[in-house]
Amino acid sequence: MKSAFEAVPAGWRVTRVDRVASVHARIGWKALTAAEYQEDGYAFLATPNIKSPEIDFKNVNYISEFRYEESPELKLAEGDVLLAKDGSTLGIANVVRSVPRPATINGSIAILRPRGIEPRFLRYVLASSIIQGLINSVKDGMGVPHLFQWDIKRLPVPLPPPTEQRRIANFLDAESAHIDHLVGLQNSVRQKLDERDRASRDTLAERLASRVGELPFRRFVTRIEQGASPQCEAVPRQGINEWGVLKLSAVKGGYFDSAENKRLPDEVEPVKAYEVRAGDLLVTRANTPNLVGDVAVATGDVSRLLLPDLIYRVRLAAGIRADYIVQIALSSRVRIQIESAARGTSQSMVKLRGEDIKEWPIPRATLTEQDNFVREVARGAEATGRLRAVIDRQLGLLSERRQALITAAVTGQIDVSTASGRGIEG
Repeated sequence: MKSAFEAVPAGWRVTRVDRVASVHARIGWKALTAAEYQEDGYAFLATPNIKSPEIDFKNVNYISEFRYEESPELKLAEGDVLLAKDGSTLGIANVVRSVPRPATINGSIAILRPRGIEPRFLRYVLASSIIQGLINSVKDGMGVPHLFQWDIKRLPVPLPPPTEQRRIANFLDAESAHIDHLVGLQNSVRQKLDERDRASRDTLAERLASRVGELPFRRFVTRIEQGASPQCEAVPRQGINEWGVLKLSAVKGGYFDSAENKRLPDEVEPVKAYEVRAGDLLVTRANTPNLVGDVAVATGDVSRLLLPDLIYRVRLAAGIRADYIVQIALSSRVRIQIESAARGTSQSMVKLRGEDIKEWPIPRATLTEQDNFVREVARGAEATGRLRAVIDRQLGLLSERRQALITAAVTGQIDVSTASGRGIEG
């Protein structure tokens, strides 16, 4: 790759990743499958575990000692820099500041083991706009986003003297912590808005149920079916002329996102009986305990999108609206029942049976009462929606500020001994 760091301060030089760090990654899975995951054992990190400011060693899968020992070069050590090299999270980087338990990485992460460079400085170089731009240029040229070790090794690295590397890393640590604090405050406000929406929905649902009474959901259901999950490509379908299989993330928080799908290979014949139709009521069959049983109505142009085996399609009898069921299913009275009924062998994934769904308590409202209920819920969410838009803008500005500070610091555009990036609170 041509160096993107055209000008650096006097005393700095530009080198490459492979000259300041060794690069290690899992070559295939050595026949390792998810069926081998254990309740406890050796932490097996995936890209979600490195997305937060601190690496998450708790919400992980676990593998056996044998699997851990068979790849000694992938045993995590303090000072390792982790880089996501596959999928939509391609380019995310983090540094191992401590190893609270023996851990290794899955095939979507590369380990950069620094030699002669401050690990935190290398992590910030990888997070700079310049390196992220280079990574995106590689990603954009591929069907399945992936960084090969050859690409990683050739990434350019500006290299100031060691004392300056530490000074820059300390500066960015402090500024990032400050931005993280502001992000936390914004997310706290968002959480309160979510709680307000839930409380409003719960109040409306309780009032309706006490007035009209309840029936088990089975009285309103004609059929519950699930699809299939053939081997798909790790990219969404391109245009409505291609077939795609919905991902679990297509159903989230009462909303449907048709873009959350995986492309069905041309050689795989689609099972058209599983094609999603606009207006279908969708319920997630398997997920984490707080997300299993999530609901949404399929909307928009959903032609050539297929139902996976982890999402149910619930057929409704006449006289019941799908969007009404969505709002009732999101209420606490149903969510509590879902979480108590969900079954699984671990806390990371539980499943819901069709029989569990049929037991949901549903107020026996008329169509007019259903319409009024949905309208009232929407009216209550309208004001909080405007506030969420403001929060999203603030979070976007904070993200841009972080990126600008990182890029300016690792390229020597600012003197970190005197600079401060904190003129952002307003």
